[in-house]
This record gives sequence, structure tokens and C-alpha cells, in this order.
Amino acid sequence: MAVPQLYSKDQEDPRGLGEYIRLLYLDNKIEFEDLRYNIGGEEWPEVKKKMIFGQMPALKYDGNEIAQTGAIMRHLARIHDLNGSNEEEATFLDMFFEGVRDSRMKYLRFVYFNEETRENHVQKTLPEHLANFEKLFKIHSGDYIIGKKTNYTDYSLFEELDVYHTLDAHILDKFPALKAFWERMWKRPNLKSYLEKRAADKI
Repeated sequence: MAVPQLYSKDQEDPRGLGEYIRLLYLDNKIEFEDLRYNIGGEEWPEVKKKMIFGQMPALKYDGNEIAQTGAIMRHLARIHDLNGSNEEEATFLDMFFEGVRDSRMKYLRFVYFNEETRENHVQKTLPEHLANFEKLFKIHSGDYIIGKKTNYTDYSLFEELDVYHTLDAHILDKFPALKAFWERMWKRPNLKSYLEKRAADKI
């Protein structure tokens, strides 16, 4: 199989959903070509015309294109054994992933459309989501969402927690399981160097 090509937003733009995919690849030492485009740049309009939905992230290899973040993540989960060990675990991961995506959508509406104040988003909206994530995370009583092994949803959860931590350095203090998970992910050797150098202010 050819080396997969990940098309995603450039670091000059706020961090996009391509980070979920990038973190999964990096942590599992899976070779990929990291192609980034500034959505306001000169190259992107021509690249966009060739995309299924005209958007990023997208994954291409062996003449195939996979669009939509969830589809990409689940595809990678299936082929790289990152989807739990049975149907029950796979469904739990799907549910958790969709919950994280819902939280992400509310964050984006706050950032791009000013649907609520920063104070309300940080002090009310995010804590409500985090409380739900904390309960779900504790169900399997492990270092990660399911036990001792990372699965695809761990990367989406970590990315969102990292964004929220950048918004407010104390936002995870009331959620000990999530905070411990976030710290644990930061220490993973295949992620640490990348996390330290990526643009923390572009969230």
C-alpha cells in the first residue's frame, strides 16, 4: 500500500480536525505524508477542486480518497487495531467520539460565530461536556478510554482537552480522570516532541 497522504489545515490556521488523524499516526508510528494547506493561500483553491467534498481533512492513498473526519478515524481504527476488542467496545468508542465531536462543534460556533461569550463557554458549556466525559471515562477504569490501550477515540478526546486547557489552564481541575488522561497522553514518547513544537496558540 502506498504511503497515505493526509490533507489538512496549515498551522497558520487554527488547529483543525486533521489533528485527530495526525496524533493517531504519530503515536502509532504509522508512516504518512503530511500535506498542509492554508485555506486562504494560493494553492488551496486548486486542491479543493479535486476533493470529494472540497474540504479538509482528507486522506488519499492507492488512488482512493476518504473524506470526513469520523470516516477517516474509523477506517484507521479498523485497519490498525484501534477500535476496541469487540462490538460492545467499538460501539462505546463510537458513542464517545460523537460526544467529543458535539463538544467540538459548540466550541467552533463560539470561536467563529460568537454565539456565546468566552466566560459562558469556559465556565458553563465546556464543564457540562467535561462532566459527561468524566463519567464515561470512568466506566472502564483504565488509563485510556478503554483499559490500558489507546484506541482511536483517545486521540480526539485528548486533542479537545488540550484545546480547552489552552483556553483555561484550570479547566480540568474538577475532572481528575480526564486531567490524568490528558497528562498521560502528553507524556507518550511518540507524541511529546510534536506536542511541544506545535503552535499552542492556534487552537
